[in-house]
Amino acid sequence: MSQSQYNPYGQFIDQDRLEQQIQFILEIDKLKGIVRRSYLLDQERQENAAEHSWHLAVIAMLLGEHTEEPVAVSRVVEMLLVHDLVEIDAGDAYIYDAEALRDQAAREAEAAQRIFGLLPADQADMMWGLWTEFEAGVTPEARFAKALDRLMPLLHNYYTEGRSWREHGITSAQVLARNASVKTVSGPLWRLICRLVEEAVAKGYLAA
Repeated sequence: MSQSQYNPYGQFIDQDRLEQQIQFILEIDKLKGIVRRSYLLDQERQENAAEHSWHLAVIAMLLGEHTEEPVAVSRVVEMLLVHDLVEIDAGDAYIYDAEALRDQAAREAEAAQRIFGLLPADQADMMWGLWTEFEAGVTPEARFAKALDRLMPLLHNYYTEGRSWREHGITSAQVLARNASVKTVSGPLWRLICRLVEEAVAKGYLAA
């Protein structure tokens, strides 16, 4: 075996494994091209899914103290960084588009198998575990991650004067229904959502 197969600490480097990891790293660059409905706060353009995932991960680090039950914030961050990678193949399904949501689960599961399958088996299993935990939403960490995934678009909409809401004719009842799961996860975040929705209606950002 050549010297190049060992790192400076004398540990063996599996070149095939490294190649798989690099291929996955290059593949997920495509997430930067998946455009979401939410606008950046300066309203110059819509955000992409990679920006969304990064922003959620930071939010999780900050808001973990507001949950109704303790969560492992590091686990939440991991899920949020992974949860939208499937959109590379499946695309972004708008949460108020019933038709797009109809086969979303099947499309995303197929995407997860392909994308995570680029990795070495142990890391593919790790990614699959994070993604399926988020989708199932049964652990405290997954419930909190999903709550933040609901909260962030609402914040974007409120602070861009309801631009995406208005473009798609969304009503306050729809927004409250889509965010209802936050109520059992975090009382403070649910009260924030209700206040912002009420103010958005009063300001004309959101249809009553």
